Amino acid sequence: MLFDRICVLLLGLILLAHGCFGFYLPGSYMHTYSTETELPFSYYSLPYCKPPEDIKKSAENLGELLMGDQIDNSPYRFRMNVNETVYLCTTKGLTEQEVKLLKQRTRDLYQVNMILDNLPAMRYANQNGVKIQWTGFPVGYTPPGSNEDYIINHLKFKVLVHEYEGSGIEIISTGEDGMGMISENAKKKAYGFEIVGFEVIPCSVKYDPEKMTKLHIYDKIDPVNCPSDIEKSQIIREQERVSFTYEVEFVKSSIRWPSRWDAYLKMEGAQVHWFSILNSLMVIFFLAGIVFVIFLRTVRRDLTSYEELDKEAQVQMNEELSGWKLVVGDVFREPENSKILCVMVGDGVQILGMAVVTIVFAALGFMSPASRGMLLTGMILLYLFLGIASGYVGARLWTTIKGTSEGWRSVSWSVACFFPGIVFIILTALNFLLRGSKSTGAIPISLYFVLLSLWFCISVPLTLLGGFLGTKAEPLQLPVRTNQIPREIPARKYPSWFLVLGAGTLPFGTLFIELFFMLSSIWLGRFYYVFGFLLVVLVLLIIVCAEVSLVLTYMHLCVEDWRWWWKAFFASGSVSLYVFLYSIHYLVFDLQSLSGPVSALLYLGYSLIMSVAIMLSTGTVGFLTSFYFVHYLFSSVKID
Repeated sequence: MLFDRICVLLLGLILLAHGCFGFYLPGSYMHTYSTETELPFSYYSLPYCKPPEDIKKSAENLGELLMGDQIDNSPYRFRMNVNETVYLCTTKGLTEQEVKLLKQRTRDLYQVNMILDNLPAMRYANQNGVKIQWTGFPVGYTPPGSNEDYIINHLKFKVLVHEYEGSGIEIISTGEDGMGMISENAKKKAYGFEIVGFEVIPCSVKYDPEKMTKLHIYDKIDPVNCPSDIEKSQIIREQERVSFTYEVEFVKSSIRWPSRWDAYLKMEGAQVHWFSILNSLMVIFFLAGIVFVIFLRTVRRDLTSYEELDKEAQVQMNEELSGWKLVVGDVFREPENSKILCVMVGDGVQILGMAVVTIVFAALGFMSPASRGMLLTGMILLYLFLGIASGYVGARLWTTIKGTSEGWRSVSWSVACFFPGIVFIILTALNFLLRGSKSTGAIPISLYFVLLSLWFCISVPLTLLGGFLGTKAEPLQLPVRTNQIPREIPARKYPSWFLVLGAGTLPFGTLFIELFFMLSSIWLGRFYYVFGFLLVVLVLLIIVCAEVSLVLTYMHLCVEDWRWWWKAFFASGSVSLYVFLYSIHYLVFDLQSLSGPVSALLYLGYSLIMSVAIMLSTGTVGFLTSFYFVHYLFSSVKID
């Protein structure tokens, strides 16, 4: 069908129709990545054909820049419902450096990510009789038992389109998010096509360079069959001239526009994934319910038997019995490094709030996979604006512990700088490694200034404002007075920290299955879509962290150990230790193909950031639960 005036967006590059049948479609951005090195590189760092116009980069959001997604326009041309086989270009003789780079990218299993109308190119492959789905196509391949490498220089595109009819509408343009702009046209009944799928079959074909150089870009050629004979494939060798071609086939599909992402979000083994998650939820709910019931009965029995006695009997009971009632004069004694505790709890509130809000919005469908980088961008903005909550909690906890608001400014500044400082140090170290590798994943200096400006202009003022509000809020009155002389803690057969570190295994049991799928989506280039399950797991994790910390705090008080503050924090926060150890396990056993020390350090650096964030958020849940429990417990007993 012909449209009189149609313009489409090629991720920042505008292509206009040239009076031919059909119209040009949104093209593609080219981006190379590898699950072996995890270092992204620019598509045009390899000797590929360049577009007739200059290479143009599309506008990228903050998340895309941080992930190293460099978006470039491509030379591939698509015209609606026009099936054609097209010549692109022939390179000059490959130089030694180009051959070395192509071989290295091939051996490292680099993939080219390509997008048409915001849909990634999908490739299907059969491995051991199982149909596997990939996004993108490889730079090249190495046949089994061969030392030679072959470049992918011919692409077979299959574009799935859905034909629709509508009364009084006309598509006049389509944008990056696939939202068509429409105009009223009551004079005629309009129809058109929607792109609902994009598949690619990569081939390596050896052409005669003398014959191919006589052609011009976009000249039509005869259809090409992917050769099964290795002798007819294009080898990567010095002075070899590589010709690039492609063909496009449009196929009508019954898939509708709202369902076009279903093929990408469909994961192999989904039933196993669902069963594992549900099984984990059932086990943890059952175990947590038992612990919670036993705990409530024990505390209620202690409180009931204690309050039914008269005052003289209570005094006698205090002299005869041991347990949590004997630490009444020390239970709210200021802990060691109280300032650091306030800072970590404040940062934990900020990280936990960011995680909860982000996952809720993602579960409700606001974080579409079509919006690249928006998930990370949203998380950063939420973290910045939740600085007011972290400052408030940190300053109020400081006021409660100290009994005065003096020093709240120092606490608020520390809250604003603690976690961002850790992230900044790790990212800076990793950035030097990425720059040394000339990867597009390296953060530009300009982006550093943008991030610092956002932090200093948004997060810091809001954190200080939250701290000020925390000091002005009504202070939390402690139910008992603290003795001047600390009570001696009875000797124990084993260090109490063993129990604290071991307690992290229960929260980890709720998390590790989902953690596997999250790590796979991050490091193996897969789509993560089960945000509903992730929300359930997050809620369950919060409940279990609260219960575990609460039980351990009660156990420590029962053995007259009044130093519960830090132990309550790390009882649930120790789950981060197991997360980091599991990340190392995943690196060793599931990312065996990861090559090079730079890649391993990159993985471990990001895993360390994730583990610190989990420690602060889960530790905060456990500490605040234990604090309010201890406050309620000693408020329920009248003590003279």
